[in-house]
Amino acid sequence: EPKWNLEVSDARPTLTVLPPSSEELQQGKATIMCLANKGFPSDWTLSWKVDGGSSSSISGSSSWEETESPGVLEKDGRYSWSSTLRIPADQWSSMCSVTCEASQVTESLRRDQCSQT
Repeated sequence: EPKWNLEVSDARPTLTVLPPSSEELQQGKATIMCLANKGFPSDWTLSWKVDGGSSSSISGSSSWEETESPGVLEKDGRYSWSSTLRIPADQWSSMCSVTCEASQVTESLRRDQCSQT
């Protein structure tokens, strides 16, 4: 029997969403940050939802910028990482809600037949 055993089971990270600073908003920009702490394994992805819809479908403009930092391995064997969403300040003020969502990598295949109404 091995003497050491570091077993980390799948863990959902704890999420914290930080709003833009007032100084930044005065410059016409808004950076929203999502911090994910102590998730395992490192293949969780962070995605943004604005007013209930995903940011990729809403933005449709190059003025939105999403950046995700690579995971940092913590001493306890879990990972922490972050994602930032940069948008114009006027769009920030017109939003009701911004949601950061952590999900383990998923892949969907949509069949053409399903989309017909």
